[in-house]
Amino acid sequence: MSRPILLAVSHGTSDAEGARAIADLVGAVAAAMPEVEVRSAFVDVQQPDAADLLPTLDRPVVIVPLLLSRGFHVHHDLHGMAAKKADAVVSAPMGPDPRLAEVLAERLSETLSTVADSTHTEDASVILAVAGSRDPASLTDAEAMASLLSLRLGRRVELAYLAAREPDLPHALREHPDAVVSTYLLARGFFFNLTLRQAPGRRVTAPLLDGTTVPQPLIDLVIARYEEASEQLLTAQSPGAALTPEPAQS
Repeated sequence: MSRPILLAVSHGTSDAEGARAIADLVGAVAAAMPEVEVRSAFVDVQQPDAADLLPTLDRPVVIVPLLLSRGFHVHHDLHGMAAKKADAVVSAPMGPDPRLAEVLAERLSETLSTVADSTHTEDASVILAVAGSRDPASLTDAEAMASLLSLRLGRRVELAYLAAREPDLPHALREHPDAVVSTYLLARGFFFNLTLRQAPGRRVTAPLLDGTTVPQPLIDLVIARYEEASEQLLTAQSPGAALTPEPAQS
């Protein structure tokens, strides 16, 4: 019996480098799972549109959001389209997760290693710059991710939002003028460019996908989300079972 299709769904971006980095992630996941058909789709900007592609797939599908938290796109867009296909399920989004903290810590190390005064950088404040959403679940996820990164680094991590919530990044930088900005974004695009505009002259890390090698923890994370939801789909399709509409958060 063939395994469910893995449909990796990202927001989409008009930034060529960001789009290429996300495509590289999907390609790396496909290479690591030769027994699984891996497809990609988007909820905005790029094609194919996930809502149009999903009904054309004639096998069970696990939709893996390449999104860093719960929010409108997960709850409304992805669960809404999955509800129209009996053999489709949506996994948890990528974050929060310790594997993301691992990559964020690596990006911070790369950024701080370029600063000449290494003694000073050991005590530098860290601001986690999050895209932001009005969905209450996204606030919980952002706070959880900041806690995971703080645990990984062994120091306090402040939160700042690039949209929808306070404190915004300029306010956080005024409060912590020596801080390094940890970019909690999957790839380059609108919000990364906004981060650079709002933090001129500041130390800003690259996104999780920096456009070079795809970090293994991100590949492992997407595969783990697929496996978790695939098991849920298998259970739901057994006699007498019903598909749970919302996957459990890790």
